Amino acid sequence: MGIRELQGYASLFMTIVFVVALYGYIVYLYRSEKKGEKDYEKLGNIALDDEIDSKPINTSDPLPDEKKGAK
Repeated sequence: MGIRELQGYASLFMTIVFVVALYGYIVYLYRSEKKGEKDYEKLGNIALDDEIDSKPINTSDPLPDEKKGAK
């Protein structure tokens, strides 16, 4: 088996691995949106609604340092 043949098999193998990983990631995104964990449509609007006075997408509790106040 020559180096060219080995490169061909390695290329085919890596293509299959990347396709499986891509489809796995797509399924992960679909399931997390279906469960309500993330709303990717809302996150996709970040680029369209990029003003300084825009309402934040995600609101969370302040960090522990912010609760105490800056010293």
